Amino acid sequence: MHVVDSHTGGMPTRVILSGGPDLGHGSLAEQAKLLARDHQDFCNAVLLEPRGQPGMVAALLVEPKDQNSATGVIYFDASAVLGMCGHGTIGLVVTLAHLGKISHGTHQIETPAGVVRAELHSTHSVSVTNVESHCLQRDVALEVPGHGRVRGDLAYGGNWFFITDVLDQDIGPQNLEALTALSIAIRAACHAQRVEGPEAQPVDHVILSGMSANKGALRRNFVLSPDDEYDRSPCGTGSSAFVACLAAAGQLRPEEEIVLESVIGSAYRVSYVPGSGGGVVPTLTGAAHVMAESTLIFSPEDPFQKGITFRP
Repeated sequence: MHVVDSHTGGMPTRVILSGGPDLGHGSLAEQAKLLARDHQDFCNAVLLEPRGQPGMVAALLVEPKDQNSATGVIYFDASAVLGMCGHGTIGLVVTLAHLGKISHGTHQIETPAGVVRAELHSTHSVSVTNVESHCLQRDVALEVPGHGRVRGDLAYGGNWFFITDVLDQDIGPQNLEALTALSIAIRAACHAQRVEGPEAQPVDHVILSGMSANKGALRRNFVLSPDDEYDRSPCGTGSSAFVACLAAAGQLRPEEEIVLESVIGSAYRVSYVPGSGGGVVPTLTGAAHVMAESTLIFSPEDPFQKGITFRP
């Protein structure tokens, strides 16, 4: 299996160029459902240790249905197939340029969530114009066992988010254990109390939003991914959902640019324009760096061919 690894703001992406499973000829959304339903062993083998690493997201290249798109892609982490991935798209575009498949300029990328636009500015810098994002419910009250009442917003940015302010907490690497535990409890409470999308889409990500010591950044956000890992980047779909909530609250004007930081301090520049469906169309700019180009080998004699599935 031929892969190229990169990281976006510290968050790893593994682009799969060849060797993926046969997902048929349906829409990308239908292919994504088949990947989630029938190929968990494949996902585990690619992303879990010993071949993968915690937090890694894979980008499986597929033929686009949209003929104007440079490629189709299905993103997944160790626990879920994703509708869209912002950091993964930045990493994908930098990877395609590294391979000589695209040049500087604007390109369309087809995802299960829809077609997104990505502009390659330089070797490392990319802007992604995401799918239309929405704040679905504002100021939702959750009863979170062990933590009391938590209030926040339900939002969509290509994935489903519950976003809550934790302005009294330190959003930093030294506090990862507590932030992760709180986020997992919030997500479980969303599922138990049916805080979900209009078609019963479950919350799969949680954002804990705090203050940044950097005067140039509006917020520093901790983002929990479906595999219970924290996002090392500021999270592209999360930043999109966050901006949708700022816009809904009247706290951010169209085309006004802000900086959002991740829990480890990497940053995206983010802005939006109004969308045709009542939401916002966000654009986020970040940087990715290619780390490795390699061939993965899956020996039938390897006892961990399908990855180490044990989790503490």
